[in-house]
Amino acid sequence: MNIKVNEEVKKTPASETKVVEFYDASGNRGGFNGADVGSVRNKQEINEEALVAAGNPSPGKPAVEIGLREENMTGLQKTLRKYNPWFIARNYLDTVGTDNSDLDPTPRPIFDARSGERDYAKLNDPVVFDENRYGTKIDLLNITEAPLTENRSLEINGNPAIGENPNRNKQHGFHFTADNCIGCHACEAACSEKNDLPAHLSFRSVGYVEGGSYPDYKRMNISMACNHCDNPVCMKGCPTKAYTKHAEYGAVLQDPETCFGCGYCTWVCPYNAPQLDPMEGKVSKCNMCVDRLEVGLKPACVSACLGNALNFGVAENTPENREQVKTSIPGFPDPTITNPNIRFQQTKTMPEEMARTDTMPIKYHKQDDGTFRSVVDEKEGKAQSWNLARLSSRENPLVIFTLFTQASMGAFILLFLGNLFGIESLVAVKNSVAYIPLLILLVGLQAVGLILSTMHLGKPMRFYRGFNNLRYSPVSREALGVALFFSGLAAFTGLEVLSFGLDYLAISAPMISDVIPAIQTGAAYFAITTGLIGLYWMVRSYRIPARPFWDHKQVFTSFFGTLFSLGSLVLGLVAIPTLALSGAETAALVPQLLQITAGLAALGLIAEGLGLISHAKYLNTESGEGAAAHYVQQTTFGKTYILRNVLMAATGLLMAIVAIALSATTLGLVVAAIAAPAVIVSLLIGRALFYILVIPTTMPGAFFWKNKGFEEHARDVGLADMPQVGVVPACHHH
Repeated sequence: MNIKVNEEVKKTPASETKVVEFYDASGNRGGFNGADVGSVRNKQEINEEALVAAGNPSPGKPAVEIGLREENMTGLQKTLRKYNPWFIARNYLDTVGTDNSDLDPTPRPIFDARSGERDYAKLNDPVVFDENRYGTKIDLLNITEAPLTENRSLEINGNPAIGENPNRNKQHGFHFTADNCIGCHACEAACSEKNDLPAHLSFRSVGYVEGGSYPDYKRMNISMACNHCDNPVCMKGCPTKAYTKHAEYGAVLQDPETCFGCGYCTWVCPYNAPQLDPMEGKVSKCNMCVDRLEVGLKPACVSACLGNALNFGVAENTPENREQVKTSIPGFPDPTITNPNIRFQQTKTMPEEMARTDTMPIKYHKQDDGTFRSVVDEKEGKAQSWNLARLSSRENPLVIFTLFTQASMGAFILLFLGNLFGIESLVAVKNSVAYIPLLILLVGLQAVGLILSTMHLGKPMRFYRGFNNLRYSPVSREALGVALFFSGLAAFTGLEVLSFGLDYLAISAPMISDVIPAIQTGAAYFAITTGLIGLYWMVRSYRIPARPFWDHKQVFTSFFGTLFSLGSLVLGLVAIPTLALSGAETAALVPQLLQITAGLAALGLIAEGLGLISHAKYLNTESGEGAAAHYVQQTTFGKTYILRNVLMAATGLLMAIVAIALSATTLGLVVAAIAAPAVIVSLLIGRALFYILVIPTTMPGAFFWKNKGFEEHARDVGLADMPQVGVVPACHHH
C-alpha cells in the first residue's frame, strides 16, 4: 500500500485537546464498560523514565515530528529546498524508473466493507484520555511542529477521499490478551492476505514461550506486529526517511519505494516489525490497516482473531471485558526503548521461568515484582568450537567497509599531521617515491569500502537517498561524514598528482602552483574533520538499545582503536620498506618511523583490548540478549574467540616492545613484520564476530516460524528452495 499525505498544510488555531466521549462504528450508543469510564483503573499515570528515554523535547510532545518533513517546514525552508541543487537532482533521480501506475487520483470508497460486518470488527472507543502513560498527548493534531488541518486525506493509493472516523487524529494501538490466544495464526493469515505478502514475509507473527512441568505445564502465545510507537526508532534510524509518523491514528507508515534496503530499521526495532525482503531488496511493514480504520473497521488481524485475543482502539482504552492495560508480558522487550502503543492483559499465573522454542539462547525469569526479564539459556552447553565458516555473513561488506574506512582515516591523519609537525621520518615519506602511491592506496581503500557498502544495499542505485534523514539518523550522518572525508582525501591526492605532473613535465603555471599548497591544506583539514565526525557517527550507529551486545562503549574503543592500529599498519607496510631501500640517509630514519607506527599500533590494540575486557566483564554480570551473545561467543565461536584474544594481546605486546626497545634493531623489523599479518587476522576475526554474535531483543519465534536455527537448516538441506516453506535462500537482493 502506498501512503502519501497531501502536501497542503494549513494552520489551525491552537485549541485544547478534543475529547470524543464515545465513538462506536457499530452504532451501539450504550457503550462498553460504561461504569468504568473515568474509574481509577482507566486513569493512566505518566511514566517519567519512559518519557526521558523516548527523547521527548517537552511534556506532551512527541519524540519525533508528526507528518511529512515538508509539512513541518517554514515557508523559508520550503523556498530554500525548492531551489537547492541537491534536492532538485535527488527528486529527478527519484523519478527515474519509478512506477506510479497503481496510484489513482479518482475519488472512490477508501475500503469496501463487507455487508453484515460484525460488531467485533468495528471500532469502539467509549473514552479518550488526554495523555498516555508516557506523557504524550493522545490527540496528535495540535502537537505537531507546524499545525495541520483536521481533515486531511491520507492519499491511500492516490485516493483523495477522507475517512469519517472522528477519532482519526488520536493515537491508536493494539491490545493483546495473552490468556485468550490459542496460536491459530489466523491473524497472520489475514494480514498476509490483505497485504499480498510472499510466504517468507509476515507483518504479524505469532510465537510462544513455555514453562513448567507436567501436570502444570503452561504455554503463552504472543502475537506481535508494528506497535506504532511514540518514539519510533525505525523512523529515527532510517537514512532514507522512508518512515513517517502521521497525525492520523498515530500510524507509523513506511514507503517501500523510498527504502533502499539497508535494513538498519530492522536492527533498531526491538519487535522485528520492519521486514527486509531479500528478494526485492527493500523493507515493508504493518500499515495499521489505515484504509479499514478510515471506514470504522479494526485492522484485518483483529477482525480475524478467533480467540478474541487481539483488539484495537485509541491508546490506553480498556477493551470490552478486559481489566488490564499492561505495557509488558513475558518475552516482550523493554518498552522504554520505543514507548510502544500496545497494551496487554495476562492474568494467568506463569512459571518462574519461561523458555523459547526457537534457537535463541534466551529464556525469561520472573522477578520479585512479577515481571519477567530475559536471561541466558545455555541450550548448546559449554563446549567450545571454531565455526570459522560461520564467520562469513551477509554483513561481510560492512566488515570490510568499517575496517578500510578506519585504516584510510588513520593512515592519512598520521601522514598529514606528521608532516605538519615536522617529524623527520614522515617528512621523508612525503618526499619519497611512495608518497603518491600511498595516497592513491588510501583513496582506493576508502573507495572499495564505499562501493562494498553501497552494493550491500537492496537498491544500490538509490544510494543518494542515504542523506535524506540527517535530522535523526546516525547512519545518514555517518554516510555524509565518510563521503566528505573521501572527497577531501581525493581532492588532496588529486592536487598532489597535479603538482607532481606540473613539475615532472616542467610546465610553468605559477597561478596554479602557488595556490595548490593552500588548497591542499584546506582539503586535508576538511578530510580529517569530516572523517572524525563520520567515525563518531559510525560508533553511534551501533549503539542500539535493541541490540545490547553492541550498546556498549567497546564500540568506541574498537572503532577508534582500529583507526590507530590498522592506519599505522598500512602506513608502515608501505613507508618502511620504501625508506629502507631509498639510500643510507633515509634508511637512517626507519627506526623513528618504526617506533611511531609500532607504538600507535600497540596503542590502538591496547585500547581495543581494554574495551573488550570491559565489555566481557559487563556481559559476565549482565543478563539478557547481550549476555546471550557473549555465551555464543564463548561456546559456538569459543576457540575462534580465544584465538582473536591471544593474537590481539600478543601483537599489542610485541608492537609495544618494538616501539620501546627494538625499533633501532633488525630484530625489531623482523618482529614487526611477523606481528603485522597477525594484527590483520585478529582485527578481521574481531569485526566478523562483532556482526555475527549480536542477538536482538526480538519477540520469541516458534519451532519452525521465525526460528533462525530452522532457517539455517532449511538452507542447508534445500527446503529453502520451496517457497511455501517461508525461508529464502541465502541472498540479499535480486
